[in-house]
Amino acid sequence: MPLKLHNPDSVAAPLGRYSHTVEVPAAARLLYLSGQVPVRPDGTTPEDLAGQADQVYANIVAILADRGAAPDSIIKLTTFVTEDDDGSDCVRKARAKHLGEHRPASTAVFVTRLVDPAWKIEIDAVALLA
Repeated sequence: MPLKLHNPDSVAAPLGRYSHTVEVPAAARLLYLSGQVPVRPDGTTPEDLAGQADQVYANIVAILADRGAAPDSIIKLTTFVTEDDDGSDCVRKARAKHLGEHRPASTAVFVTRLVDPAWKIEIDAVALLA
């Protein structure tokens, strides 16, 4: 059951690695992922935003794999980031590393802080299960 990604010509093209709409097939099973934080399986957390973004996406991909889904099954991502000075573009690089060319619908929000002040990023997702 493939997703249909679409960007209508009637609005500006996406400004990043996302699509304006994602159509889900009828009778699809959906998987909702809780907000993933940058905690490794051993309980440690990378200190910098680049390491944290990489870990969050790794966690998302691992959860999807556990349910038999690939990264291109992601329908929607919501990203919460506490640092608005991402001069190295590390969040986009982590996304590209783990999601490749897949461009799900997405929202990104800068927030003052997350539950643990050491966390700089949290991402939740909705995915399609085959």
